[in-house]
Amino acid sequence: MSVTLKKGILIVFEGIDGSGKSTQAELLREKLRDRGFDVVSFQEPSNSKWGREIKEKALYPDSLSPEEELDLFLRDRKEDVQKNLRPALEEKKLVILDRYYYSTISYQGARGIDPEMIKRMNEEFAPEADLVFVLDIDARTGLERIEDRKKERLFEQEDYLIRVRELFRRFKGKEFIHFDARRSEEEISREIERIVLEYINSVSPYDR
Repeated sequence: MSVTLKKGILIVFEGIDGSGKSTQAELLREKLRDRGFDVVSFQEPSNSKWGREIKEKALYPDSLSPEEELDLFLRDRKEDVQKNLRPALEEKKLVILDRYYYSTISYQGARGIDPEMIKRMNEEFAPEADLVFVLDIDARTGLERIEDRKKERLFEQEDYLIRVRELFRRFKGKEFIHFDARRSEEEISREIERIVLEYINSVSPYDR
């Protein structure tokens, strides 16, 4: 049985590498689809030419200056917003996004760019998220979880991730929900599903 929303809803998953955010995004997508919601999911960086360049350059530390890196993220996100996010929201879909501009604020902010400036630049064009789940874990544990990856990337250096984590932890507001990512995957998933369903019903009572 399909569920029709009265408005599109944007749900974002954030956290440092190894926090489990991608797993939780996938679990939520499947749970909501099972409940009949029209769900689409995206990931940043995207597969645009800008996103592909970000992924390629990330394999080689210091291959981009902080400013060059920020520029690529902005270009990639503008295309993602235009081609994917806004159309899906206008079609009243549930949109799940694995990373958004909060990651840019945290990762590029940890490289020395003013976080408030990054925030302003993104909010000029990027739709506001309805819910942002921040999975918090210490840098060492996050790295241990992904130690089987063959290539170390720029975003996986411990001292850097420590700074990134601190910026993630500063996000406050009604849309931000922080989780201790050391909790069990199943427990976190159940809690996220409960929060999302309560939110949907409060802002967009749906017709079954």
